[in-house]
Amino acid sequence: MHIPTLIQEQNSYAGVTNKLLASRARRICVAYEGMERFFPKERIVMTGNPLRGRFAEGADPAARKAEALVYFGLEAEKPVVLVVGGSLGTRTLNNMMKANVERITAEGRLQVIWQTGKFYEREMTEFMQGRSSEGIWRGAFIDRMDLAYAAADVVVGRSGAGTVSELCLIGKPAIFVPSPNVAEDHQTKNALALVEKGAALLVRDGEAVSGLFPVVDALLADPERMRRMAANIRVLGIADSAERIVDEIVAVVRKN
Repeated sequence: MHIPTLIQEQNSYAGVTNKLLASRARRICVAYEGMERFFPKERIVMTGNPLRGRFAEGADPAARKAEALVYFGLEAEKPVVLVVGGSLGTRTLNNMMKANVERITAEGRLQVIWQTGKFYEREMTEFMQGRSSEGIWRGAFIDRMDLAYAAADVVVGRSGAGTVSELCLIGKPAIFVPSPNVAEDHQTKNALALVEKGAALLVRDGEAVSGLFPVVDALLADPERMRRMAANIRVLGIADSAERIVDEIVAVVRKN
């Protein structure tokens, strides 16, 4: 018996499993353009990646940002950089923050929301003992990612499928540091898909500790470029991805 099948590919570079399953799938839901490199064009549907949580800014972005700044204890007069490394954290991004904390606090030109991740929480807490944390919010987790995104002027993070989809939806300038420790280097390919559209910047993992904050500084000094990047990344966001996928599932079942 042939069971009707639908698959979803979250990344811009198809994984081995989905490439194997594609020959039997009636519909292939994707989140990036150009996926006909891997799958039959006639069965591809652009749906985006479904997300949990509250990521839309709402009717009044200014009020939303004001609420977010109060929540994180930050000032309205200084730009905010969100550094997020996922639930476990990211060694490279934490090392980048360790290398720049004293400069950030001494200069006082910008503020940082720093998500360390659970794995690195103790190490970062010990590192910060005796050091100023003026203008820096630090935590293992961020319970209100919607407010973190609302507060941020620039977001720094990895370029996994979920993070990229969230950033497309919220429409904030992003600097990606792709993880080098993933299958087929798919995070770099995800990031490049946005870089090529003028929607993001990319800093290689091996260059991030010393090279990322100069990129942040240059971007914050160029409001017009930030505006263009925000507009370009917002165009790529799909808010109703889950509904689109469900519609395709229903259509596949009904045709059986």
